[in-house]
Amino acid sequence: MDLYAAIKGRRSIRRYKPDMVPKEVITRILEMATWAPSGLNWQQWEFLVITGPKKDALAASYGRIVEFGMPPAGQRTPQQEDFLRWARTLGGAPVAVVALTRAHGQPGTRKMNLESVAAAFTILLLAAANEGLGTCWMTGPLNNETELRKVLEISADKEIVAVTPLGYPAESPEPAPRKALDEVVTWIGF
Repeated sequence: MDLYAAIKGRRSIRRYKPDMVPKEVITRILEMATWAPSGLNWQQWEFLVITGPKKDALAASYGRIVEFGMPPAGQRTPQQEDFLRWARTLGGAPVAVVALTRAHGQPGTRKMNLESVAAAFTILLLAAANEGLGTCWMTGPLNNETELRKVLEISADKEIVAVTPLGYPAESPEPAPRKALDEVVTWIGF
């Protein structure tokens, strides 16, 4: 797939087929992610690839934090119920990927680490789209970080950056509107 087509064709997927993604495909995607630029070339990313009961526990953890912020059952809108179902199962995806970096107390280094992992995560999402897979960049599960760390046995010296389900899409969402370039670009010296 052409890079520009992958960028414009990638979507946040919230419904997945149950078919397992072959390990060699996941490996290829992760290898592409490791080619991202990184501050000081530290390559400060780590990835947890999760399936089975641990993936289900991750989803259940996210579901609990989503439900906590909602009205009680019976008072929710259909959209809220749909979102809660998505959260509790990660849309039925068979795989989840969690991106981590080394925790760092110095704000500039911490920012560099987060930016480097975000670059790798972006490439991961694009590589997955290239393989015909769906993803959805998620930070919502971090709202229940204490439980997430316990479920996935993530030590305090690691910072959780983002989570994505990974699987074959069971939907084809339309692209979200984009802001016009003149809203987001300032030309200086041109």
